[in-house]
Amino acid sequence: MFNDIIRILSDAELVGYIVEGLLHSIAVTFVAALLGLVLGFTVAIVKIAPNNKWLKPLKIFCDLYTTVFRGTPVALQLFIMVFAVFAIPGFKPYAAILTFGINSGAYVSESIRAGITSVDKGQMEAGRALGLTWMQTMVRIILPQAIKNIIPAIGNEMIALLKETSIIGWVGSTPGSLTFDLNAAAGTIYRTIPNYLASGIIVGLCYLAVVYIMVFVIKYIEKRLRRNER
Repeated sequence: MFNDIIRILSDAELVGYIVEGLLHSIAVTFVAALLGLVLGFTVAIVKIAPNNKWLKPLKIFCDLYTTVFRGTPVALQLFIMVFAVFAIPGFKPYAAILTFGINSGAYVSESIRAGITSVDKGQMEAGRALGLTWMQTMVRIILPQAIKNIIPAIGNEMIALLKETSIIGWVGSTPGSLTFDLNAAAGTIYRTIPNYLASGIIVGLCYLAVVYIMVFVIKYIEKRLRRNER
């Protein structure tokens, strides 16, 4: 196995596939995370907004959305989206990104909702007493206080999202994931079944390196936020 690892890492073409697959995974994670953040923030605001007859159907829809996407496996969601909902020729990569973004949005919405509700209710009452609207109070007073509780949870969701990209290759998406690209390239170049354990170890180390960088960035942001509170 060790010889297979050295063989893969000493092959310039395979190293190129490693870099390409890693960039694909990071790009999918970044775009899906942005989609999930926008969707999650919107859903969270709808769910905690004051009740009225116009928002009630939206609240029911948002509850159903978070329940379904948090309660079913992301692999199943990916297969349904790629081969049923968005079964369009050449649309697989975009369908995969949409799937991860929508799935991430369900988790992010709950993280944002929990962070907002952790702020003392008196803050909202004080803002309204000053003549601010509900949304103005939320943006100017509540969210700045809640963000320090939201950042760690969103960071953890991004890390989970990065690791979930490893299943993109299951639906034959191009560009694929680091796992798919490396194993497919190794099999094509050597014309034999590659040592998947060796490929798996390399893939694991690549993911571990990226996750470590993400954790470092998240901790740095947390420290800056705590420093600004002093």
